Amino acid sequence: MRGVTLAVADGESVAVIGQNGAGKTTMSKMINGLLKPSTGTVRVDGVDTRERTAAQTARVVGYVFQNPDDQIFHSTVAGEISYGLKRLKLDPEESRRRVEEAATLCGLAGSLEENPYDLPLSVRKFVTIALVIALDPPVLILDEPTAGQDLAGLERIAAIVGEMSGRGKAVLTITHDMEFVAENVARVVVMAKGQVVTDGPAERIFYDHEALAAARLNQPVLAELASALGAEQVGLGADALAEWVLARRRGAGGSTTRLR
Repeated sequence: MRGVTLAVADGESVAVIGQNGAGKTTMSKMINGLLKPSTGTVRVDGVDTRERTAAQTARVVGYVFQNPDDQIFHSTVAGEISYGLKRLKLDPEESRRRVEEAATLCGLAGSLEENPYDLPLSVRKFVTIALVIALDPPVLILDEPTAGQDLAGLERIAAIVGEMSGRGKAVLTITHDMEFVAENVARVVVMAKGQVVTDGPAERIFYDHEALAAARLNQPVLAELASALGAEQVGLGADALAEWVLARRRGAGGSTTRLR
């Protein structure tokens, strides 16, 4: 990585996108202290990460690995979620409250006594998200959270991202899922070859053809359709694009048909 400048504020939700090898995971590991910069400075909550151990930084930056099996080692879901809380020396009632709240948010309330490895991989992903949420760090990094998820899982991930940013946490979502980003994240950072290609609102980024080409990324389907129709000004919403198409048809004297 070189020449990367990025600032994320409290309560901000940011998606970091790019092909494999673009530097997304390297950057996120620098943010949570697993890697230290050889030049430049990474500050989290105002503190240089080189002044903290990785364990100390992990209390501030919650990192959910792409592969949940890299994090899970306890024999029950409840034990997994609560393990990290023991280091915080919370009273039992507060610890129990955090476990239950995180489990509910991640759809695990009925699975607390199950062995995580008896659950599907997509559900184990939520176990690792829950254990990080329970620690209540001010920064949350989700590495490829939508991988392997069905529609219900995608909706839950979106709800979690919204809930966490709504609580004032800085949320970084590292992903290849352009559709998820277009629908759920306001700010997008595009990376390629260890550098930030562009950074800005999703409505602009997904119509920046030069930047997407440099990062070898495709537009989300609706953005691609809007570009083909010459309707990039409508943004990323399906309703806005449909209204634009209907308005053009009316302006051209065409009739519209209501579908039942």
